[in-house]
This record gives sequence, structure tokens and C-alpha cells, in this order.
Amino acid sequence: MKENAPQRAEAVFAQPCPIRDVLDRIGDQWSLLVLEALDGKTLRFSALLRELDDISKQMLAKTLRNLEQDGYLLRTVYPEVPPRVEYQLTELGKSFLTPMKVLVHWAAANHAAICDARAVYEKRAVTATQGALPL
Repeated sequence: MKENAPQRAEAVFAQPCPIRDVLDRIGDQWSLLVLEALDGKTLRFSALLRELDDISKQMLAKTLRNLEQDGYLLRTVYPEVPPRVEYQLTELGKSFLTPMKVLVHWAAANHAAICDARAVYEKRAVTATQGALPL
């Protein structure tokens, strides 16, 4: 039996958007910084915590779990007392570094222009609330 058009459309929209699905995970506040910290290195949790000094232990643990779940990094637990846990990038994680570095470079090169645009917008917003100009 053939599906009709509305059922096919529902099936398409039931699938997650690949771009949004990936960017939602790596576009959070910490994932890119964790991936960058692991570039070419294997680090323990405490070393990552020191490298990303603004992150809480809970947020680092959550970020590491998410990145491991998505296949960007490998978590290795060594049967020692106390247990030693190390994190390193997988091939998928390493392959993401190239586009990530392009984005980081673009952001650094354009940060001043973005800050200027924000300042202009804020000035217009203040003026508009005073009744002079519409946004």
C-alpha cells in the first residue's frame, strides 16, 4: 500500500535535521573547547579541568559524556587503584578539528566587526526605545 503525501511529510519531519542535531551538541559552551584541548593529546579529567579553568566538574563530566556518546572522544578506564581515566579524540573527533579550526579562525578574524555591529545595534535599540528611530 502506498503512503499518501501527508504521511510521507510526517515521516520526513519526524527525522532530526542532521545539521541541527550535530550543531546542537557541539555548539554548546564547552564542547569545542574540550575538543581543542584534546587535539593531539590524551588527558585525564583533572588535566582537562585545569585546562578549562572556568568549567565546573559537573559540566565537564556532562560535556565529556555527550562527546563520548556522539563518538568524538574515547574514554579509557584503567583498572588501577584509584582508577585512572583518560580521554582522547577518536578518528571522528580528529576529523572535526579541520572545520572547527576554520570556524575558530573566522570567529577570531571577525570578532571586532561583530562587536562593532552589536554596539551599533544596541545604540539603535536604545534610541528606538526613546521613540526616535525604529529598529
